Amino acid sequence: MNGRRFLSIGECMVELSQAGDGLLRKGFAGDTFNTAWYARACLGPDWSVDYFTALGDDAMSDEMAAFIAGAGIGTNLIRRIKGKTPGLYMINLKNGERSFSYWRDSSAARSLAADPDLLREAVESADLVYFSGITLAILPQEDAATLLSEIRRAKAAGKLVVFDPNIRPRLWSSYDVMHTTISEGARSSVLVMPSFDDEAAHFGDDSIEATIHRYRALGALNIVVKNGADGVNLNFGGEETFVPAEKVKKVVDTTSAGDSFNGAFLARYLESQDAPAAARFAAGVAARVVSEHGALVAREKLGLSDR
Repeated sequence: MNGRRFLSIGECMVELSQAGDGLLRKGFAGDTFNTAWYARACLGPDWSVDYFTALGDDAMSDEMAAFIAGAGIGTNLIRRIKGKTPGLYMINLKNGERSFSYWRDSSAARSLAADPDLLREAVESADLVYFSGITLAILPQEDAATLLSEIRRAKAAGKLVVFDPNIRPRLWSSYDVMHTTISEGARSSVLVMPSFDDEAAHFGDDSIEATIHRYRALGALNIVVKNGADGVNLNFGGEETFVPAEKVKKVVDTTSAGDSFNGAFLARYLESQDAPAAARFAAGVAARVVSEHGALVAREKLGLSDR
């Protein structure tokens, strides 16, 4: 497996979180970057992890690129766009549950798919391609179509294409566009990893089985439905398995619960090809993540054995 590559596509943002006494702490995070972070933490050295996005030419973009590289995640395919800056968001926490305020309308990442040749080079070089509904939502419609075209090529070429719908209605111009584009994202993928609360709220699914059926009908071979403290339902090639969530003494911050699960699951699945075992492993990682502050929890706090 030497030289195998995990490619995550999306937006990394400047994160502001509460630091007490009215102060804010600066960090960097974003759904697909968080997943890349946890995949890198959990994968062995036979796999490289790369992040595909676009950044500006300002000092904050330089700092973010250095942070990504410092995490052991490749930055060679990141576009740098003159005059642009990264997006920013602030986390508001209440009883462990988070809400967000965003400033991202002019972020460089909105142009991440504007260079089709670079996008094709990145996707063709990968063995696993990961993207999300947020990746699609931030792009102009023509660029989203470009990205989906490359994703479909990757699936046809036998690559493992993974999609988390990660539904955020306010990022979309309309519900119709959101439903259509997310469905196309799933249709273009091999593995779909939705969160049931999102699917129930925005697609009207009345059960986890309905979510699984809808995504399998779109052409996704494998489905992992995350359902918070109620565990995870897997359907791989039609075979269903339930994996319970790991108990958490005190939930501190759920910001990266799903992203950390995805990264840990994919890391273990790539190495074992055992989806239920990967889900059990990922549930343990996610339990540790929600017991800490922030989207990105240091590897030494994740309970991982040394490789």
